[in-house]
Amino acid sequence: MIYLASPYSDPDPLIRKARYEAACDRTARMLQDGALVYSPIAHSHALAERGLPGDWMFWADHNRAMLQRCDALVVLALPGWQESEGVRAEIVIARSLGLPVHLDAAEGAPLEAS
Repeated sequence: MIYLASPYSDPDPLIRKARYEAACDRTARMLQDGALVYSPIAHSHALAERGLPGDWMFWADHNRAMLQRCDALVVLALPGWQESEGVRAEIVIARSLGLPVHLDAAEGAPLEAS
């Protein structure tokens, strides 16, 4: 099971929507390729639109529990991923669990260990 981390939070709703769309696109491609994947953004954006917070603090316990069930972390390197509090925390958690961490730098790019 792969955990697909990607940035989400931003004051601009258009940026949040674009990040959601990118996460959905990548998740769909990974599933089509036969991977089992969990994307907190693809799976939770609709909930944030229904009033749940979209910040890391609200989702931290949930995402930590999901990471514990995964075999690897893939970071979708959208603009802002390096500044994302959530992505940084997900990387720290994954490494503490001994999970491999990979960077998905661009559409169709091979994954590189980080």
